Amino acid sequence: MSGIRIAILAVAAIAAIGLALIVRGMVTPKEAAPAEVVQAKPVAQVLVAKHDLTIGTRLSQADMTWQAWPADGLNASFVTDGAAPALPAVMPDKAVQKAARAATDAVSTTGPMQAFEGSIVREAMVAGEPIVARKVVRAGQSGFMAVVVQPGMRAMSIPINAETAAGGFILPGDRVDILQSRQNAEAKTYVTETLMRNVRVLAIDQKIDPDKDAKSIVGAVATLEIPAADVEVMARGRAQGEMQLALRSYADIGGAPGRGGQARDNMQGVRVFRAGQVSEVARP
Repeated sequence: MSGIRIAILAVAAIAAIGLALIVRGMVTPKEAAPAEVVQAKPVAQVLVAKHDLTIGTRLSQADMTWQAWPADGLNASFVTDGAAPALPAVMPDKAVQKAARAATDAVSTTGPMQAFEGSIVREAMVAGEPIVARKVVRAGQSGFMAVVVQPGMRAMSIPINAETAAGGFILPGDRVDILQSRQNAEAKTYVTETLMRNVRVLAIDQKIDPDKDAKSIVGAVATLEIPAADVEVMARGRAQGEMQLALRSYADIGGAPGRGGQARDNMQGVRVFRAGQVSEVARP
């Protein structure tokens, strides 16, 4: 074999080896790039709305919940559970959500959450929005009654006693009818008129909620929720004399409040003319 042939075979062998290496590099899969490490940030438990809350909603524990919140995103107005921010475990999304729910359920509902129970929502909130003091009003604070009163209604007070308020068994939140009896000077009889029907009692004296296990409240003033168009009826009735509250059954509190019926005489009189004299005889 001549030297030229040997050189050609050597070049061909080198070319074959190079081609094999190139093909092998193309076929062999590349190693996966290392996953990016996400740095976990401390989180705190923040008190938030559990669902959408409208103006006038009275808060209960069913309306509030604890939610994990990045510690670096906390605002001074947020309400936290008081625990130090913790580092969450790095887990897949579903596992994170499950752990967050478990942590929320495990947080005690006493303390900050309990302090907000019974408060009235002053500004509407959406689900997951932090509950802050400026968006609610608590009993005893200025503006509380203005939030309790429904749109289009007015709060009016009338004097009461045990006799005119069903023996004190009328409590805030009950529904009542407002009646008034007055004397008919011309006929010398008494006329009874239902001024308003199905009116909500907002407060007895300064109590907007009865005490725990309270069955009655004997107060001097009842604050009632009256439609704006009927405040004149109540003002006129108060000027004409004493009014009475008739407690309605829970089975009979449906519908909106409204004005009562026409006045009627309890004892209708009959005029008798005898020997030129006129006398009034009462009949049932």
